[in-house]
Amino acid sequence: MTRAVWVKADDTVGDWDDRRARITAALEAGVDWVLVDEDDVDRVRELGEINVAAFRTDGDVTLVDDAESDDGPETRPDAVVVGKDGEGDATIDLPEDFSGSADLSTLRRDGDLDRGAYVRILGKEYERFAETAAAEADHTIVVGEDWTIIPLENLIARIGEETDLVAGVTSAEEAKTAFETLEIGADAVLLDSDDPDEIRRTVEVRDEADRESLELEYAEVTEIERAGSADRVCVDTGNLLDHDEGMLVGSMSRGLVFVHAETAESPYVASRPFRVNAGAVHAYVRTPDGGTKYLSELQSGDEVQVVDLEGHTREAIVGRVKIEQRPMFRVALETDDGDRVETLLQNAETIKVATSDGRKAVTDLEAGDELTLYYEDTARHFGEAVEESIIEK
Repeated sequence: MTRAVWVKADDTVGDWDDRRARITAALEAGVDWVLVDEDDVDRVRELGEINVAAFRTDGDVTLVDDAESDDGPETRPDAVVVGKDGEGDATIDLPEDFSGSADLSTLRRDGDLDRGAYVRILGKEYERFAETAAAEADHTIVVGEDWTIIPLENLIARIGEETDLVAGVTSAEEAKTAFETLEIGADAVLLDSDDPDEIRRTVEVRDEADRESLELEYAEVTEIERAGSADRVCVDTGNLLDHDEGMLVGSMSRGLVFVHAETAESPYVASRPFRVNAGAVHAYVRTPDGGTKYLSELQSGDEVQVVDLEGHTREAIVGRVKIEQRPMFRVALETDDGDRVETLLQNAETIKVATSDGRKAVTDLEAGDELTLYYEDTARHFGEAVEESIIEK
């Protein structure tokens, strides 16, 4: 599941200067959506590239049926949301029979825009209203007055599979709870906060919720030998890597060796904490979606997975790939269950791998050393795991 962060920036948060400040903070933090009033859509487009959802509150169907409008796409939202100044936020009483609901009637109209329902959960009847709206809405935004009294669990269990469930929150801490509820969690959160730091922290919570955690293990070095020259790949990322971070690379996709980023100082060269000297062009590198790519395939703008020694992962953007002919070592390893995997790494003391005794230069490796490895007993085809017998040696 890919999580998302929305930021509420309609007229209830203040005048245009206040709304613009929120939207700017959202853009800078990497938020996925902003929820604004219809009149602000074009102004949001001028501020930057972001998904825009707009409240429809005037009873006009302009936003819903805008496919035939002469307005350019920049004046149209990516989604229209009903419920503000309506039944969803309790401005208008809920009808006893939901078939007579004005909000639901609007959701059912044809059109090419995504539709959203905005519902304040003020009691059981509003839970039922949200459930009914979810059958028509691409996005169902639910704002609880007190999620400890009106549990989010009910809504996740009942409608979580038929709509993108967006939970209203006021802090990153609340967002974390929303993403973790019932282990499944909400698909997204709608943050109502002016604090740029809170917006940034909420985006960080989103990213952490999407990231996998890997079980790393040790494999014993059985051979290390000079292997002649090969085309070596340095992956220069657009991100600064920490001292305990690196990438997972290897000649066999089932066994990827932890190679440290060049964060350590050397008497021969300055540290380059954005770089991993990853190995030869044929090798695999792990990607954030759990797949792999050949090092030779990487180019500027791609994403690669960064991992730390505890198995925590994050994504990094490739800024540059340097391919040069360099002398290499062949490193052969044996896992606990007797499988043999290998990789080629440059013969240079600046390339460090993680061992059971700590960080160690490739030039200092010996048979018997234990290297940190990510091992999965699966085959891959075009980077995707497949149930197939493939021999790599």
